[in-house]
Amino acid sequence: MSTLIFGHKNPDSDSICSALAFSHLKNQLGFDTTPCSLGNTNKESQYILDYFNMPKPKRIDNVKTQLKDLNLTRTKGILPTYSILQAYKYMNDYQLKTLPVTDENNKLLGIVTMNDIAVQSIKGDFYHLRTSLSNIVNSLNGTILAGENQVIDGQLSVVALYYKSIEGCFDKNKIIIVGDRYDIIQHAIDSQVKLIILTGDKTLPEQYIKLAKEKNVPMIAVPTDTYTVSKLINQCNYISSIMKKDNLLKFNKNEYVEDVKEPMTNTNYRNYPVIDDDHTFLGFINRKNLLNPASKQVILVDHNEYGQSAEGLQEAEILEIIDHHKLGDISTATPINFRNIPVGSTCTIVFQMFKEYNVEIPYNIAGVLLSGIISDTLCLKSPTTTCFDKNAIEELNKILNLDLDEFSMQMFKVGTSLEGQSIEEIFFKDFKEFMLEGNKVGVAQVFTLDTDDVFNRKEAFMDYIQKVHQDREYSLTVLLITDILKEGSYLLYHSNQKQLISYAFDLTEEQGIFVPEIVSRKKQVIPKILKAMKSLS
Repeated sequence: MSTLIFGHKNPDSDSICSALAFSHLKNQLGFDTTPCSLGNTNKESQYILDYFNMPKPKRIDNVKTQLKDLNLTRTKGILPTYSILQAYKYMNDYQLKTLPVTDENNKLLGIVTMNDIAVQSIKGDFYHLRTSLSNIVNSLNGTILAGENQVIDGQLSVVALYYKSIEGCFDKNKIIIVGDRYDIIQHAIDSQVKLIILTGDKTLPEQYIKLAKEKNVPMIAVPTDTYTVSKLINQCNYISSIMKKDNLLKFNKNEYVEDVKEPMTNTNYRNYPVIDDDHTFLGFINRKNLLNPASKQVILVDHNEYGQSAEGLQEAEILEIIDHHKLGDISTATPINFRNIPVGSTCTIVFQMFKEYNVEIPYNIAGVLLSGIISDTLCLKSPTTTCFDKNAIEELNKILNLDLDEFSMQMFKVGTSLEGQSIEEIFFKDFKEFMLEGNKVGVAQVFTLDTDDVFNRKEAFMDYIQKVHQDREYSLTVLLITDILKEGSYLLYHSNQKQLISYAFDLTEEQGIFVPEIVSRKKQVIPKILKAMKSLS
């Protein structure tokens, strides 16, 4: 099972790029990982991926435990044309209680249990047989005297009477079980019955075999006596005759463990089949599988808080965290690799790890790493920028040979375009939730070179901010409109404490006021809000 590597919800370029690059590094070190994203790829990130010919990371919505994550009981299915006796022997040899019945392509047709076979042996239709001639021969260890393999469908008769007593009772639908009663055999051949089963391992005169062939009457000889054959013949029926196929409780591999617990609790089956989207049988689950279910293995980049991560993270096994934000609330049951360094970008940390492990950085990976650093540090202009970020940019560009100013401006131009985007899309394209001093806070940030696009819709934005604030029961909801060229941000907000924003940023309470040199949510906005909350409380 591949380990999933992903950044925070509503991923920015640093989350996308660090997940891609770190997955490449881990795979080069011999691990099996898959880069993922918890949301759509934004315009800036897509520009980066297109520029360096990189595929999108896999989109995931959650990391809840699914049935495909469990250690299913893998059992090879049998074809519906197997006999009941063959199925029984197979189940007995491998100590199986439940057996899948599948077609040639392993598509699930039904299931059969030991109890089904036991019930059939007691309550089955003992007078009708539908199976293949080869099934009868194999199940009874018989020999074909006349005829070829074919479907045998008819009514069973064990004949022990004088032939005159049954004269006229035979027809083409009869399957005759008989010993070395030549008169009965002769009459059965003349009546062109469906099948003659000769019991007792007797040698039949050649004339009867020849006659059976002439009249196309199948005939087999079995070594067991008539009584034994009459008991076993019913077990030669196709297994499809007793398999459960209607209202079969089965689950898809993509279903979540939490969703299948209730139907399993409300039924009393030993095993439940699991299939894929094409109805292919994958295995069985039972209640034991749910006691200690296998979890998805994940690595987090660019975040370390439950509120910013994938739904169901508590069910997953976190193997590693690579981040550059403040410590959050994620906890683990066992020690993990946790690297948290106060630099401008997670990509800077990943770059350093490439150097530590002495793994060569190919052109496209160098491109996404450099782009992630440029994006998160606003081309090294953000106050979060460190000497490590600058060194990483310098080293990576030795591989890329880019005009950094031109590349950065084009990347920002594409990424900050708000054309055609709804208020909701703009608000949530880079949105994070925080718990500050017991207060739930939502902070959205949009980088743009055209702030008029937002302020032309200012009242609509204010209404939407208030709606989000009320619906999510936030204490504070903020939208930062960051002007990259002016190196500052405009603030739109809704707060339960009217003086909070003015106190935090030392300004009037005017909506949409410009705050110079405020570009970092992590290093400037959140610390100022936190400090103001503490002071006002």
